[in-house]
Amino acid sequence: MASEHWQLEPDQHDFLAAGTYLSLICDAALVEKLVAQLQRATSSIYQAKDLLRASGLALLDKNNAHVAKDLDKVRSGHKLSPILLVRGNFNEHGPLVVADGYHRICASYWLDENSPIPCRVADVPS
Repeated sequence: MASEHWQLEPDQHDFLAAGTYLSLICDAALVEKLVAQLQRATSSIYQAKDLLRASGLALLDKNNAHVAKDLDKVRSGHKLSPILLVRGNFNEHGPLVVADGYHRICASYWLDENSPIPCRVADVPS
């Protein structure tokens, strides 16, 4: 399913991190719904280059402290946690929000921009 440097399941603290980030851009009730969706979702596979394009985020330099840490993890045989995404209309935030895993996307891009990345996706209710 996924490349050898990805876990199949997110770490529990990733859901907490996603909730914290989402609380900056939406209300608490929506955060609760989105995190619950992410916890129930199955993983889908996307490429780093597509995740960056869809989210509108810039590629961080491989010397960025967090990106470098993730690259070191992979090089030492540790697996990265899947990315948590929210798809939908967040107006100024665009159609795709990386709720957790931005640095992991960038690290994977530096390893191979085409490598498959497992992601969990929640949709903003219409």
